[in-house]
Amino acid sequence: MTTLKRVATMCAVLMAVSALNFAEAEECKLNQPPEGYTALFNGKDLTGWKGLVGNPKTRAKMSPEELAKAQKKADQEMRDHWNIVDGVIVFDGKGKSLCTAKDYKNFDLLVDWKIKKDGDSGIYLRGSPQVQIWDPAVKAANGVGSGGLYNNKKNPDKPLLTADNPVGEWNTFRIKMVGEKVSVWLNGKLVVDDTTLENYWERDKPIYETGQIELQNHGNTLYFRNVFIKELD
Repeated sequence: MTTLKRVATMCAVLMAVSALNFAEAEECKLNQPPEGYTALFNGKDLTGWKGLVGNPKTRAKMSPEELAKAQKKADQEMRDHWNIVDGVIVFDGKGKSLCTAKDYKNFDLLVDWKIKKDGDSGIYLRGSPQVQIWDPAVKAANGVGSGGLYNNKKNPDKPLLTADNPVGEWNTFRIKMVGEKVSVWLNGKLVVDDTTLENYWERDKPIYETGQIELQNHGNTLYFRNVFIKELD
């Protein structure tokens, strides 16, 4: 082997090692919360999560025994369709939404998400729909990007701008909710500015004071990671 070839081989080896070290470093950061935040997803299993039972209005009408029975069934269905693959929550497109076991009031939420072509999903706040996730090219979107408060009727429901990354790439939400007001940043850009989230389940009432956070399904494959929350006073 000539000296030139040996040097080239050595450079290739060093580059490969550097790339491996970088990948390992990035993997170590996955699902590790920033300072001040708590991880809702531990990167290994669905501890702290549960299956969906009805909605806030129907759950409130259930007796403790009825709710416990329904929750047991919902948890089994959840485990059949929501799985962990390489530190990522993966939904297979069947079943119902994935819900936090704990209810939240005021919070600052960070979450990475990814969809496939024509994907359609969302994030429920306090059990109510929703911060929209979808492929802007899907028919229902009509070119509008993700992040809007889709089910609002009286208050703005569309994002201020389209900030989605191309379908198949990761996106990052920051969602801040205080009282009835919600602000949303998508990939670092403000798309919802201190807007009232309406009560979808009971239109004559304001949004519930507390409730679970839900990763909504809409019949397609979904991916979530780096789910962090900071509870606010």
